[in-house]
Amino acid sequence: MNHWPFIIAAYAAVTAGIGGLSLLSWRAMRKAEAAADALRDRR
Repeated sequence: MNHWPFIIAAYAAVTAGIGGLSLLSWRAMRKAEAAADALRDRR
């Protein structure tokens, strides 16, 4: 039995998950930076 399709699918799933998590983290960081800038500009 050939296991390569499962291995490729597992790597693809992990890569997609890491990519999605990185995107969500980047968006949260940008939102937090904007909030910090807004507090700094309020003074």
